[in-house]
Amino acid sequence: MTPTAAPAGPSPTDAAEDPIPGLVGFTAVLRHAGLPITTDRVAAFLGALDTLDVTSRLQTYWAGRLTLCSDPDDIRRYDAAFEAWFEPQRGGKTTISDERPPPPPKLASLMPSSDRSGDDDEHDEQAPELRAAASGTEVLRHRDLGELTPVEREHLRRLFALLRPEPPTRSSRRRRASRHGEPDPGRTLRAALRNEGELRELRHRDRSKRPRKVVLLVDVSGSMEPYADSLLRFAHVVVRRSPGSVEAFTLGTRLTRVTRELRQRDAEHALSAAGKAIPDWSGGTRLGEVLRAFIDRWGQRGAARRAVVVIFSDGWERGEPDLLASQMDRLSRLAHRVVWVNPHAGKDGYAPVQGGIVAALPYLDDLLAGHSLATLEKLLKVVRDA
Repeated sequence: MTPTAAPAGPSPTDAAEDPIPGLVGFTAVLRHAGLPITTDRVAAFLGALDTLDVTSRLQTYWAGRLTLCSDPDDIRRYDAAFEAWFEPQRGGKTTISDERPPPPPKLASLMPSSDRSGDDDEHDEQAPELRAAASGTEVLRHRDLGELTPVEREHLRRLFALLRPEPPTRSSRRRRASRHGEPDPGRTLRAALRNEGELRELRHRDRSKRPRKVVLLVDVSGSMEPYADSLLRFAHVVVRRSPGSVEAFTLGTRLTRVTRELRQRDAEHALSAAGKAIPDWSGGTRLGEVLRAFIDRWGQRGAARRAVVVIFSDGWERGEPDLLASQMDRLSRLAHRVVWVNPHAGKDGYAPVQGGIVAALPYLDDLLAGHSLATLEKLLKVVRDA
């Protein structure tokens, strides 16, 4: 079974409640007009609007112009498309539509209409609706990933694309020139020889930094099915950010390596390929046996040595808890840090009473919630600081 495919485009009613489809539709118009609009530029545009006032036409205008235009020749076409897309309709209310408008007959003014003098009523009329929609992004960040509607899942996919994980680092054995650190006798002596033997400056060196390995183990059993698709999308973002130092596996009744599939640039293609590679999607859970297979085949050979290992699972175990405990003990001695992410840990009344959690808890460095985008962002900080 493969992860759920993306739903069809939003209806006009959805667009009225959520400005994101309309803003993405505007970028599609620019692409149709000949501007080189890429996914990264769209993500930068949405990220800029997330920190600005989306109800201001002037701020929306400059956010798009600075992120979507790459050449001075693009500005004329951008201005024309902006005036056509955000043109006030009859009744004096500026709306965001998700349908492509006809091209305007002439170039309009650079100043968006709602920020000109005399249009304060129009701006005030649209402000409550759009401000409520903008605050919906913050609400969505804290929503349970297993309880989202299809429209919310589509919005969440765009928010996942805006994540910028920072990989953890470790000190390398190699040393490099530095302004601080231990003295560097070789560079100091060579500098003195260039100055006829006069020692004028003490040179220093320090250990260079290298990315620390990260291993993601995602439980795709039946009890984790509501969260598995979102967690694999999260894993895709992390793998794409540091493809040389991140490994991804799925856990169920068997171990499946999906690193190669998740290295694909397009998220939908990556998730589809990963779904085809996973033979036990929404099946049972044998965490002890699967962890033993991971350590024997990958962990001891280098994948888990001095790495940050993140396990996404609710802790339900059909096998022997003693086997899971022994494998977690082995893993904790191999890894630099072991983090367990449980989607239920952030809910009211949760207690770690599941057999798998009880067996693994003594060997964990962190037990985190993983039921929302906000908790996954917190996980990225924990991994970065490791």
